[in-house]
Amino acid sequence: MTMPAILENLRLPLIGSPLFIISNPDLVMAQCKAGIVGSFPALNAREKDGQSLDEWLGRITTELDRHRQENPDRPAAPFAVNQIVHRSNDRLERDIELCVKHKVPVWITSLGAQEWVYEAAHSVGAIVLHDVINDRFAHKAIEKGADGLIAVAAGAGGHAGALSPLALIQEIRAWFDGPLFLSGAIAKGDSILAAMAMGADGGYAGSAFIATEEANAAEGYKRMIADHGADDIVYSNLFTGVWGNYLKPSISAAGMDPENLERSDPSKMNFAENREKPKSWKEIWGSGQGIGAVSDVVPVATLVDRLEAEFLAARARLDTQAARYTGWA
Repeated sequence: MTMPAILENLRLPLIGSPLFIISNPDLVMAQCKAGIVGSFPALNAREKDGQSLDEWLGRITTELDRHRQENPDRPAAPFAVNQIVHRSNDRLERDIELCVKHKVPVWITSLGAQEWVYEAAHSVGAIVLHDVINDRFAHKAIEKGADGLIAVAAGAGGHAGALSPLALIQEIRAWFDGPLFLSGAIAKGDSILAAMAMGADGGYAGSAFIATEEANAAEGYKRMIADHGADDIVYSNLFTGVWGNYLKPSISAAGMDPENLERSDPSKMNFAENREKPKSWKEIWGSGQGIGAVSDVVPVATLVDRLEAEFLAARARLDTQAARYTGWA
């Protein structure tokens, strides 16, 4: 399996996934300084709230460069920007131009694979990872020029697929040997190692980072992540038109029955319109199934320390277990 140089030498083979509204420069920079790839959706820089994508990119780039100069023995990891490549995203072309201007090193594309987007990224030496929920979409993305893939399996937070990670990874790895990261209940270091054992290059985690001090999430949201587990997640396409996982208590608090949600018509999905509806993301809170591993709200650095310790312990444990079997030692 091949890996671009920019994704080598991470402290952990992990990408902090772009969280709508929640991922901001503070969260991204904390993730990168902790040694993992931090990311945010371009649409999180909302001009109507006085936020500028141009300013965000300049701030992140400058701060991470400063950190690398001051910490040559533990440099910051690269950061990524997520682009929603959907016809309803009327900001796409301008946001792409800004990513080119600032030479964003890693691009993550969602809800559409477009050759011109990949060409723009490659023009400044960036790599592009496209998130997919099945093997058919994976083929399309690579055929159009994506460098790597994020396999969004069952159990992932927010917009998620329904396939087992075992099935999804094995089908993609049957033909693709490039960068491949697994999304779906990645909230422990053990899960990162498991993803690699399946054939992925690392994990893609989001929900655990919601319960961090740097995350731009309501305190009630952070506490709900820390206080609940997999049984408290429901899979629905009602809120955005795309299937995803959400916290049942937040749905109940909005006056709905999480066990009896109606289905949305995907043909009427309008991402630009839905993202402005308070019920979609401000009152109804997304989460993956891995949150049983999250017990408190902590700084990003503390969370990454835990993930690293768990990853190393799991690797040592696996070596010991493997040695018990003939031919494994």
